[in-house]
Amino acid sequence: MKIIVTDYDGKIHELEAMEGWRVMEVIRDWGLDMKAECGGACACATCEVYVDDEWFKKLKPASEEEENMLDQVPDVEANSRLSCQILMSEELDGLKVTLASNSKS
Repeated sequence: MKIIVTDYDGKIHELEAMEGWRVMEVIRDWGLDMKAECGGACACATCEVYVDDEWFKKLKPASEEEENMLDQVPDVEANSRLSCQILMSEELDGLKVTLASNSKS
């Protein structure tokens, strides 16, 4: 399965992903620049991504904890999510996200 990631320079990366992995883990393991300071604990919001509109509605709703973290982000958008809170599944094969400037290390 794949994740399509647009980086900070607008370059598109097609990353191979495995079911059950966090999108954040996939992005970092493929060497893209992402802070992800808390390592997936939903405690820092430095793994923010913008989810493509066609995919946003396919995601499970954000938890209250994730929403609280996103409320602290200066560049939050309606389609912002924390990539540590998105688990890959067959339904998300082909997921398209863009790295948010907040997540740049």
